Amino acid sequence: MSHTPHATEPPAAIARLDHTVVYASHRQLSVDFLAAVLGLEVGAPFGPFLPLDLGNGVTLDYYEKTDEPIQPQHYAFLVPEDRFDGMIERLEAIGVTYYADPNHTRPGRVNDLFGGRGAYFDDPDGHNMEIMIRPYARP
Repeated sequence: MSHTPHATEPPAAIARLDHTVVYASHRQLSVDFLAAVLGLEVGAPFGPFLPLDLGNGVTLDYYEKTDEPIQPQHYAFLVPEDRFDGMIERLEAIGVTYYADPNHTRPGRVNDLFGGRGAYFDDPDGHNMEIMIRPYARP
């Protein structure tokens, strides 16, 4: 007898993201950048990848891609509230502008979406990174 999930069953019971590849023109520069902002350590190389363990069982595996331009993606990170200010301070210390909105029209500000705080910033390849302390409310 097979088990059919019910609509009330949480999606995590079905599938959990393990890793994803992040293309970078210079993988070491890009992984070091995000590790510094988030306050994480870069893992040991794994084949052509440099992993950044996010601490929740998911890694971002940075892969150097030099044969064509990097297509920017969006990566959103739910971060602990007590670490958010430190991340903003690290962005300021390295001269990276952060924004309150994904279109980067409100520089140097954080948002208050869903009763939390959040900010967007670009990594060295133009990936639109987001840090937030509250998950988005979904319908």
